[in-house]
Formats: sequence, structure tokens, C-alpha cells
Amino acid sequence: MSEENQTTQVRQRRILVGTVISDKMDKTVVVEVIRRYRHPRYKKYIQERLRYKAHDERNDAKTGDRVNIVESRPISKDKRWRLQTVVERGAQL
Repeated sequence: MSEENQTTQVRQRRILVGTVISDKMDKTVVVEVIRRYRHPRYKKYIQERLRYKAHDERNDAKTGDRVNIVESRPISKDKRWRLQTVVERGAQL
């Protein structure tokens, strides 16, 4: 066999930027990611809000923080993302 056949291709993991909207669970945060795109037929811009549950091992992120989340293996029934970094801290009350 040649070396080309033996090499495995590593898939690039998706990274999304969003806002933490809930940190009430232990080691889990709910992150809202806003995506804007142009409608193919009507040419108007649509804002789509998606919510992802992300694993936060150190309970570092708080509500209002801007965070990066990265794709991962399934951690629980709903969690398929991990917290990568806290980009910006939210307003402290």
C-alpha cells in the first residue's frame, strides 16, 4: 500500500460565536447563535436564531458573555458542542 491510502483525513471542526443566554445548569451553557443570510428568492435578509447546549467544564461562562463554541462528540442527549473561549464578558449586575 502507498502512503497516500494510509493517511487519514482530519475534519475541521466548526466554530461558532454566540451569546450565553443561560448558565443555570451544571457544566452546561445555552448559547444563542445569530445567523444572517439573504433569502434566495425574495432577496431580503433573514435573521435566524439557533440555540446550542455547550459543555463548560469549569463553569466559566456567565449569562451575557460572548463565547466561541466548537463541535465535539456527543456528550449527552442534547450536547454536541464544547465551550472553547470566552471572547467578551457580559455586563455585570
